[in-house]
Amino acid sequence: MIEFGAQIWVLALSPSSYRPSQRRKMLHGIYAATRPMLPSFTLFSAIVALVIIRIVVATALSYGLSRYALDVLVRTLVLELIPLSAALFAALRYAMPAGERVRRMRLAGEFETRLSAGFDTTRDTVLPRAVAGVFSVITLAALSSAITLVLAYVSLYGFSTWGIPGFTRTVGQIFNPVIVLIFGLKTLFLSLAVAVIPMVPTPAEGSGEVGWVNPDITRLARLLAAVLLIEMLSLVGNYY
Repeated sequence: MIEFGAQIWVLALSPSSYRPSQRRKMLHGIYAATRPMLPSFTLFSAIVALVIIRIVVATALSYGLSRYALDVLVRTLVLELIPLSAALFAALRYAMPAGERVRRMRLAGEFETRLSAGFDTTRDTVLPRAVAGVFSVITLAALSSAITLVLAYVSLYGFSTWGIPGFTRTVGQIFNPVIVLIFGLKTLFLSLAVAVIPMVPTPAEGSGEVGWVNPDITRLARLLAAVLLIEMLSLVGNYY
């Protein structure tokens, strides 16, 4: 899995991977991966954010801790839940089906056939889908974070501007350089895991040795294990 991910990473950083024809494939893949998910995920994240914001604000008011409500909301929603939910949503809606298509191409021998004809399938087919997966996760997380911050402000201060200085000061104190670095790395590694792991071949794929194993379950288990590891490391970095 690490070797396959390294190959994709090297191709993504190679200037030769961005020829005009290749750029068109990547742009098409990015649009196909991101555009269909934006409305549904934005609506889903906004509804969940409103519910959690209401619960946190009501609980804080009942205990006289309203000044800590915004801190809890930002740390819970923006730092933890939104990147995780964006990664899982993109995995189920795009990355897992894309990985299944790559698997079928590999089992059908299309990789070897196209390589013998002078085409690099990894660069022409796998890389655009991996880049599209990374872009979709980052876009969903960024958009949902912005919407959540707006909803948090409206829930706490209403439709007025008097609370903007205090709101920005509190959010700025939370997002210190270390937290920003950890948040960025967490989102990046989650997007890489979602984009790459579903396309990694299983150890004995196509050999008949694992015919009793569902490859989708195997890929999903590997993806969930990687996501859990990234989440644990980010929690250690944020709070320890």
